[in-house]
Amino acid sequence: MSKRWEERIDDFSRAVLRLKEAIEESSNNVESTVLKDGVIQRFEFTYELCWKSMKVFLENEGIEEAKSPRSTFREGFKYGLISDGELWIDMLKDRNLTSHVYDEELVEIIYKKIIDKYFCELENMKNILSMKVVDDDVWS
Repeated sequence: MSKRWEERIDDFSRAVLRLKEAIEESSNNVESTVLKDGVIQRFEFTYELCWKSMKVFLENEGIEEAKSPRSTFREGFKYGLISDGELWIDMLKDRNLTSHVYDEELVEIIYKKIIDKYFCELENMKNILSMKVVDDDVWS
């Protein structure tokens, strides 16, 4: 197994753990906008590590069409990594919104989606990918 793959999965696993910590902390102080912002920030980098890890794994499997988050999710769905493709597309749209728009109502909606839907999907994907093997030649 590639050492770089192990490092990537370790980074992804730590990001999932940090997102979980932020969610737990924010649930103890539901009025804190700072903690909600922290959940969203951690969601953003966890999401990035997730789709890039999926991309590397799919490339290892000979799937070269995974270039962007959208195409990676589409190919991940075809391959069977993802069972709910629509949820991942919603996650993609919300991730893009969190980077470019700040609207308190929208923040609250996305925050709830992270807690209710997205975290579980990210954690499941971390579990799936941590069981996969990627060869060294994928990184060249």
